[in-house]
Amino acid sequence: MTSVPTPIPSRTQYVLEEIKRRILTGRLTPGQALVETELAAQFGVSKTPVREALKTLAGTGLVVMSQYKGVTVRMVDADMAREVYDVRLLLEPEALKRAVRRGASLEAAQAALTRADDATDTAERSLANREFHRALYLPCGNPLLGRMLDEVRDQAALVSAVAWAADPSWEREAGEHREILRLALDGDADGAARALHAHIASFVRRAFPEAGTPGEEQEGQE
Repeated sequence: MTSVPTPIPSRTQYVLEEIKRRILTGRLTPGQALVETELAAQFGVSKTPVREALKTLAGTGLVVMSQYKGVTVRMVDADMAREVYDVRLLLEPEALKRAVRRGASLEAAQAALTRADDATDTAERSLANREFHRALYLPCGNPLLGRMLDEVRDQAALVSAVAWAADPSWEREAGEHREILRLALDGDADGAARALHAHIASFVRRAFPEAGTPGEEQEGQE
């Protein structure tokens, strides 16, 4: 018998989404401590929804729970970036290729691109860029593939937030997004997939050069 997932209480969901937003937009930085009592006071709730929200965020890889250090925002390094972007490189271009070949609507991707172009702050633009990528892979026709990419979505956004804080590269990436969407709307599934692969690989290579190219062995390694 298949069990039905237990819905997250509304207060926990609110706290969860707000903490996630602060992490992904850089208001809460990697390594920063997340103290239950402080967060509960900020959100006007008890510690219980905060505790449950932090447990969920630990499950998605955005925060780390330690017996000695408590809860902290996950640190981002080259190894973490390589792991996350390796998964994206393996799955995301294939998902886009399938979406284009099945003639799926990409209106949501176009809308997200417009929101990113019209954004007035980095937080808004970051969230719009995140939605752009999701809108490319979600209509691939394979719900499991979409869920697998959703599982690394938050971690990928955390890598991006750290990279953009050090070296904003919005305009370059916006141009690459427009080209990916153009190819997809033209029905060029292979071209769009190649452009997306190059976009993802070049971003992590610029942001974390010590990570090398995800999916490829580093020179000198056996």
